[in-house]
Amino acid sequence: MLTCRRVEPVKLILPNGTTKITPDLSERRMTAHASYINSCTGLSLSSAEVAILLQRMALNATVSTTNPDEISVGVPPTRPDILHECDIMEDAAIAYGFNNLPDKFPATSTVAQPLAISKLSDVIRIEWALAGWVEVLPLILVSRNCRSDNKELILSQCSHEENFEWLNHEDDGKTALKLANPKSLEFQVVRTTLISGLLKTIRENRSHPLPIKIFETSDVVFKDPSRERQARNERHAAAIWCNKTAGFEIIHGILDRAMKMLEIPHILSTDFKAETGYYIKETSGTCILDIPNS
Repeated sequence: MLTCRRVEPVKLILPNGTTKITPDLSERRMTAHASYINSCTGLSLSSAEVAILLQRMALNATVSTTNPDEISVGVPPTRPDILHECDIMEDAAIAYGFNNLPDKFPATSTVAQPLAISKLSDVIRIEWALAGWVEVLPLILVSRNCRSDNKELILSQCSHEENFEWLNHEDDGKTALKLANPKSLEFQVVRTTLISGLLKTIRENRSHPLPIKIFETSDVVFKDPSRERQARNERHAAAIWCNKTAGFEIIHGILDRAMKMLEIPHILSTDFKAETGYYIKETSGTCILDIPNS
């Protein structure tokens, strides 16, 4: 273990003629409140008792002479981790012992519940996982508080080729968000499909025994000039079956399973009177993934 036995002061002469001794090893004075510490820990300690706990943590704590609820705390220069009163509260809880803190249900007037889209995603994840599929999570960049409603905007970056050319998708310039200063060619655009990430996962797991059954339920991002942030998130679900033979019936089955759990009936493509339902339709065009035999 390396220890610092001696610190030599250095006198600095600033351009304005003033002098300064560095490093400054004097204590920083902070103020804590016994009521705040008790409210966070569920205890009923006096200011003097809190000061004793803080002294055990090598903090020079004394009770204020003007306000019995205030505690003057001297923070040594060796504790740069103490920035706010909550850090002092944490030290007091450590000295008291986390295992000794009382178990109390927090006082709240609200009941937490998942968002509708998150609950729907969990239904898909659970059913597909129970069917023997493995969920994957490619690289995702989460940018917090970048929306006007203080919610998260989840961005998953990929290269332009992975999102368009390699999937036979055309870039019309109005769909994908392009990064102004990407760190590498692999992070040029924000993905508009989950297929590229699933294919990359299969590529990196070529040595895995077949069949490979993976899926992902996450967000993709599209340009949207009508929004303040010029983009919108959409929750998508995608699955890939990789084997030596085609498995369209496998993908069809996992889709039917998800729709059955969501109580969405299977209808015909010509049934225009149905209020809700789904059907599978053959398509053609540049958005079809074409993988040559190899």
